[in-house]
Amino acid sequence: MDYEDLLKDIANKGKEKSTQEWLEKVEKEDGSVPLIFKRMSQRPEVLLSHLLYKSSVSETSTLDPKIVELISLAIGAALNCRHCTEYHMRGALKKGATKDEILEVILLAGSLAQASVLADAYRVIDAGENSCNASCDINGFSYKKH
Repeated sequence: MDYEDLLKDIANKGKEKSTQEWLEKVEKEDGSVPLIFKRMSQRPEVLLSHLLYKSSVSETSTLDPKIVELISLAIGAALNCRHCTEYHMRGALKKGATKDEILEVILLAGSLAQASVLADAYRVIDAGENSCNASCDINGFSYKKH
């Protein structure tokens, strides 16, 4: 369905009915509804905007859908999100990924995640006395002692 037609459809059906239909579609296609979608559905505007964004990124991507799922799988693994990893592994398999391709992206994700941990730890060590004696950064936002 065209993006503008999709928006009109949501406006015509209303947010509650549109949310329910999208959840049913996700369950039919994937076999289950992710927990975050269930929680977001309590605020239909949040779920609908999330799903619209997600589908527009996917539908306008120049990457092969299998590659998109493999990237998503790697990100889920790197973020230690078990559900994300399982969800995108199923998606990758449905889109034709092999077990070797899945293992490869998991190894890449692990390598990058490990490098991030080491780089951050080495920066703290190198800061030495100039550090705030504990982690001063939370997700990139600095809380430094004055």
